[in-house]
Amino acid sequence: MSAGPGPSIRRHRDRRVPLAALVAASAAVCLAASIGVGLATTGPAPPVATWHPGCADDCPPVGAAPTPQGPPTRVRVPRIRVDSTLTVLGLDQAGALIPPADFDIAGWYGGGPAPGDTGPAVLAGHLDSRRGPAVFARLGELRPGDPVEVWRGGQRLVFRVTGSLRTRKDQFPTSVVYGPTPNPELRLVTCGGAFDRRSGHYRDNVVVFAVAETSDPVPPKPAAG
Repeated sequence: MSAGPGPSIRRHRDRRVPLAALVAASAAVCLAASIGVGLATTGPAPPVATWHPGCADDCPPVGAAPTPQGPPTRVRVPRIRVDSTLTVLGLDQAGALIPPADFDIAGWYGGGPAPGDTGPAVLAGHLDSRRGPAVFARLGELRPGDPVEVWRGGQRLVFRVTGSLRTRKDQFPTSVVYGPTPNPELRLVTCGGAFDRRSGHYRDNVVVFAVAETSDPVPPKPAAG
């Protein structure tokens, strides 16, 4: 997935958009009403808004625990009340990203780095549905320092938000979002901005950046309800 809880909800015209750019780390995932996943076009222009997405000498230190194995299983973001299992997002035969089937569940793109591995791991979630806000509806509310917890291989991986951006899809800063990083990082992605009725898509992407802080052998508590 800024992506507030109250955008207009319209049915999108296309259910699949080619994912070759994402495989090559060159586009942004956008999840929105009724279809889930779309891809922003790339371009050299800077993002429209918001905070600086990275950190310099004040990056949180990476924990010394061994890198966990296997796919990530859960993500929690306390500030925006996200507590979701993670489904693995892959490609269909046409090379399109298969979105999470459930609007209340986030996904991890399994063709890229996993959380805890070196590089930017991509977690994506729907912005909304016909019923109302979806799992990443409040993604744009995150601020630097907010924790993002991901469970993988029986370990809790703690990331700290360093910033975010909201960018028009035709001005997407590809290298900033998908470029290589020396440490494990996260990118949490959804849609944002105004809904374009002519194209049937939201005009913007919201991307939150986070860097690894610690790794703890702490199992997740069952979700409430």
